[in-house]
Amino acid sequence: MKKTALLLALALPLLVAGQQRDWANYGRYAEANAALTTAPAVVFMGNSITDGWDNAHPEFFTDNNFACRGIGGQVTSQMLCRFRADVIALRPKAVVILAGTNDIAGNNGPIECEHIVENIVSMAELALAAGIRPILCSVLPAAKYPWRPEIESVPEKIAVLNARLQQYAAERGLTWVDYYGAMDAGDGSMRSEYTKDGVHPTPEGYDVMERIVLPALAHYRPAAAK
Repeated sequence: MKKTALLLALALPLLVAGQQRDWANYGRYAEANAALTTAPAVVFMGNSITDGWDNAHPEFFTDNNFACRGIGGQVTSQMLCRFRADVIALRPKAVVILAGTNDIAGNNGPIECEHIVENIVSMAELALAAGIRPILCSVLPAAKYPWRPEIESVPEKIAVLNARLQQYAAERGLTWVDYYGAMDAGDGSMRSEYTKDGVHPTPEGYDVMERIVLPALAHYRPAAAK
């Protein structure tokens, strides 16, 4: 009995901490979502690459009535959890989904490529069911993850994921945005002029991404921004 009580006493703080943790980080954009008075034309769903885009080029979002909903470090299962709150509830016309690199990095533990694809497909299908046009993007090139150097064959894993996502987009008649081809150094790494750490774009990298994605969003942009 004493041993059981001791184990419970030791486990209780961990249980409480787990209950208090906002794993999907619904709170990150809760205030911004509530403050919206009009629907954004397009929501960008993603991780730190999307979040960093808003930091580097905020005018890209404000001038075009786009909403950034990227959260650093997130994997696709976390994005799927908050997809209703951070995308569907905002009633955009389209959503740009750039996701998967943190899954390959194992940020939330090991995950097979098929399950990464399933999570992204689920987001796309939720969007379609809500009358929102999903726009799928290739994962950016990377040779290694600085925070997870033990992850091997990163370029090969990214290539497989991109091929699967592109195939799904083609089968469903969805727009496919290929950042990879323009940013690849030729060996699966990102071109050095577009990144400092091999994973996250510099402002120059975001310039390239904007030139690639904007034609797919021409229909949704305000006339003054075109």
